Amino acid sequence: MRRLRAVLVPVLLACGFLLLAAHPVWAAEEAEEASPLTTVFQWINFAVVAGVFGWLLVKKAPAFFSARSSQIASAIDEAAKVKAQADAQRREAEQRLANLAREIEELRAAAARDAVAEAARIQAATKEEAAKIDRSAKMELDAAARGARIELRELATRLSIERAEAVLRTQMTPAAEDGMFAAFLGDLAGRRN
Repeated sequence: MRRLRAVLVPVLLACGFLLLAAHPVWAAEEAEEASPLTTVFQWINFAVVAGVFGWLLVKKAPAFFSARSSQIASAIDEAAKVKAQADAQRREAEQRLANLAREIEELRAAAARDAVAEAARIQAATKEEAAKIDRSAKMELDAAARGARIELRELATRLSIERAEAVLRTQMTPAAEDGMFAAFLGDLAGRRN
Protein backbone atom coordinates (compact mmCIF):
# COMPACT_ATOMS: atom_id res chain seq x y z
CA MET A 1 0.00 0.00 0.00
CA ARG A 2 2.76 2.36 0.94
CA ARG A 3 4.71 1.52 -2.18
CA LEU A 4 1.63 2.01 -4.33
CA ARG A 5 1.10 5.42 -2.76
CA ALA A 6 4.77 6.28 -3.27
CA VAL A 7 4.40 5.47 -6.97
CA LEU A 8 0.92 6.84 -7.57
CA VAL A 9 1.43 10.29 -6.08
CA PRO A 10 4.34 11.21 -8.36
CA VAL A 11 2.54 9.74 -11.40
CA LEU A 12 -0.61 11.75 -10.71
CA LEU A 13 1.39 14.91 -10.15
CA ALA A 14 3.25 14.37 -13.44
CA CYS A 15 0.00 13.82 -15.32
CA GLY A 16 -1.47 16.97 -13.81
CA PHE A 17 1.54 18.99 -14.90
CA LEU A 18 1.32 17.53 -18.41
CA LEU A 19 -2.35 18.44 -18.64
CA LEU A 20 -1.63 21.97 -17.50
CA ALA A 21 1.14 22.24 -20.08
CA ALA A 22 -1.03 20.82 -22.85
CA HIS A 23 -4.11 22.97 -22.07
CA PRO A 24 -2.92 26.11 -23.94
CA VAL A 25 -2.18 24.01 -27.03
CA TRP A 26 -5.66 22.45 -26.94
CA ALA A 27 -7.25 25.81 -26.43
CA ALA A 28 -5.46 27.15 -29.51
CA GLU A 29 -6.50 24.14 -31.57
CA GLU A 30 -10.14 24.43 -30.51
CA ALA A 31 -10.26 27.87 -32.03
CA GLU A 32 -9.69 26.23 -35.37
CA GLU A 33 -12.17 23.73 -36.37
CA ALA A 34 -10.63 20.30 -35.94
CA SER A 35 -11.93 17.03 -37.15
CA PRO A 36 -12.90 14.36 -34.66
CA LEU A 37 -10.14 12.14 -35.96
CA THR A 38 -7.54 14.77 -35.09
CA THR A 39 -8.93 14.92 -31.60
CA VAL A 40 -8.70 11.13 -31.28
CA PHE A 41 -5.10 11.13 -32.46
CA GLN A 42 -4.26 13.91 -30.10
CA TRP A 43 -5.68 11.88 -27.21
CA ILE A 44 -3.83 8.77 -28.37
CA ASN A 45 -0.65 10.80 -28.67
CA PHE A 46 -1.26 12.23 -25.22
CA ALA A 47 -1.93 8.73 -23.83
CA VAL A 48 1.30 7.39 -25.35
CA VAL A 49 3.37 10.28 -24.04
CA ALA A 50 1.65 10.12 -20.63
CA GLY A 51 2.05 6.32 -20.58
CA VAL A 52 5.80 6.52 -21.34
CA PHE A 53 6.17 9.25 -18.78
CA GLY A 54 4.13 7.27 -16.23
CA TRP A 55 6.07 4.07 -16.96
CA LEU A 56 9.36 5.97 -16.44
CA LEU A 57 8.01 7.38 -13.22
CA VAL A 58 6.85 3.95 -11.99
CA LYS A 59 10.07 2.26 -13.04
CA LYS A 60 12.68 4.85 -12.02
CA ALA A 61 11.01 7.11 -9.46
CA PRO A 62 10.82 4.64 -6.52
CA ALA A 63 14.54 3.85 -6.75
CA PHE A 64 15.38 7.53 -7.08
CA PHE A 65 13.10 8.59 -4.27
CA SER A 66 14.23 5.76 -1.96
CA ALA A 67 17.89 6.59 -2.63
CA ARG A 68 17.14 10.23 -2.06
CA SER A 69 15.23 9.48 1.14
CA SER A 70 18.10 7.32 2.42
CA GLN A 71 20.52 10.15 1.63
CA ILE A 72 18.30 12.58 3.47
CA ALA A 73 17.96 10.17 6.40
CA SER A 74 21.73 9.69 6.59
CA ALA A 75 22.22 13.45 6.35
CA ILE A 76 19.72 13.91 9.18
CA ASP A 77 21.53 11.28 11.27
CA GLU A 78 24.87 12.95 10.58
CA ALA A 79 23.40 16.34 11.44
CA ALA A 80 22.04 14.90 14.69
CA LYS A 81 25.51 13.57 15.55
CA VAL A 82 27.14 16.89 14.71
CA LYS A 83 24.49 18.70 16.76
CA ALA A 84 25.11 16.36 19.71
CA GLN A 85 28.86 17.02 19.48
CA ALA A 86 28.26 20.76 19.22
CA ASP A 87 25.93 20.62 22.23
CA ALA A 88 28.57 18.69 24.20
CA GLN A 89 31.23 21.25 23.24
CA ARG A 90 28.88 24.09 24.17
CA ARG A 91 28.16 22.53 27.57
CA GLU A 92 31.88 21.98 28.14
CA ALA A 93 32.63 25.59 27.17
CA GLU A 94 29.87 26.85 29.48
CA GLN A 95 31.26 24.72 32.30
CA ARG A 96 34.76 26.07 31.66
CA LEU A 97 33.42 29.62 31.65
CA ALA A 98 31.61 28.94 34.92
CA ASN A 99 34.81 27.58 36.45
CA LEU A 100 37.01 30.27 34.90
CA ALA A 101 36.80 32.67 37.84
CA ARG A 102 37.69 29.89 40.29
CA GLU A 103 40.60 28.74 38.09
CA ILE A 104 41.89 32.32 37.85
CA GLU A 105 41.78 32.66 41.64
CA GLU A 106 43.58 29.30 42.00
CA LEU A 107 46.25 30.45 39.53
CA ARG A 108 46.67 33.74 41.38
CA ALA A 109 46.95 31.94 44.74
CA ALA A 110 49.49 29.50 43.28
CA ALA A 111 51.46 32.40 41.79
CA ALA A 112 51.44 34.21 45.16
CA ARG A 113 52.63 31.04 46.95
CA ASP A 114 55.34 30.56 44.34
CA ALA A 115 56.41 34.20 44.67
CA VAL A 116 56.66 33.91 48.47
CA ALA A 117 58.62 30.67 48.17
CA GLU A 118 60.92 32.20 45.56
CA ALA A 119 61.47 35.29 47.71
CA ALA A 120 62.33 33.08 50.70
CA ARG A 121 64.71 31.02 48.57
CA ILE A 122 66.38 34.16 47.20
CA GLN A 123 66.66 35.60 50.71
CA ALA A 124 68.22 32.37 52.04
CA ALA A 125 70.62 32.24 49.09
CA THR A 126 71.54 35.89 49.68
CA LYS A 127 72.24 35.24 53.37
CA GLU A 128 74.33 32.20 52.51
CA GLU A 129 76.27 34.16 49.90
CA ALA A 130 76.83 37.02 52.38
CA ALA A 131 78.10 34.52 54.96
CA LYS A 132 80.48 33.05 52.35
CA ILE A 133 81.73 36.53 51.45
CA ASP A 134 82.16 37.37 55.17
CA ARG A 135 84.15 34.17 55.79
CA SER A 136 86.25 34.80 52.70
CA ALA A 137 86.93 38.40 53.78
CA LYS A 138 87.94 37.24 57.29
CA MET A 139 90.26 34.64 55.81
CA GLU A 140 91.81 37.25 53.52
CA LEU A 141 92.20 39.67 56.44
CA ASP A 142 93.82 36.96 58.57
CA ALA A 143 96.18 36.06 55.72
CA ALA A 144 97.00 39.73 55.14
CA ALA A 145 97.60 40.23 58.89
CA ARG A 146 99.91 37.19 59.03
CA GLY A 147 101.75 38.42 55.96
CA ALA A 148 102.02 41.91 57.48
CA ARG A 149 103.32 40.46 60.79
CA ILE A 150 105.93 38.38 58.95
CA GLU A 151 106.91 41.39 56.84
CA LEU A 152 107.03 43.54 60.00
CA ARG A 153 109.29 41.00 61.75
CA GLU A 154 111.56 40.87 58.72
CA LEU A 155 111.64 44.65 58.59
CA ALA A 156 112.30 44.89 62.35
CA THR A 157 115.04 42.28 62.11
CA ARG A 158 116.67 44.02 59.16
CA LEU A 159 116.40 47.42 60.84
CA SER A 160 117.83 45.98 64.07
CA ILE A 161 120.72 44.49 62.22
CA GLU A 162 121.33 47.70 60.29
CA ARG A 163 121.08 49.72 63.51
CA ALA A 164 123.44 47.35 65.30
CA GLU A 165 125.87 47.60 62.41
CA ALA A 166 125.62 51.37 62.51
CA VAL A 167 126.22 51.40 66.27
CA LEU A 168 129.07 48.97 65.92
CA ARG A 169 130.67 51.04 63.18
CA THR A 170 130.46 54.16 65.23
CA GLN A 171 131.75 52.49 68.37
CA MET A 172 134.34 50.27 66.73
CA THR A 173 137.49 52.13 66.42
CA PRO A 174 140.86 50.57 65.60
CA ALA A 175 141.85 50.75 69.26
CA ALA A 176 138.62 49.05 70.34
CA GLU A 177 139.22 46.39 67.75
CA ASP A 178 142.71 45.77 69.06
CA GLY A 179 141.35 45.56 72.60
CA MET A 180 138.67 43.09 71.63
CA PHE A 181 141.17 41.06 69.71
CA ALA A 182 143.50 40.91 72.68
CA ALA A 183 140.62 39.94 74.95
CA PHE A 184 139.68 37.21 72.56
CA LEU A 185 143.17 35.85 72.52
CA GLY A 186 143.36 35.99 76.25
CA ASP A 187 140.13 34.15 76.51
CA LEU A 188 141.40 31.47 74.16
CA ALA A 189 144.61 31.09 76.12
CA GLY A 190 142.67 30.79 79.32
CA ARG A 191 140.53 28.08 77.94
CA ARG A 192 143.43 26.01 76.92
CA ASN A 193 144.62 25.67 80.43
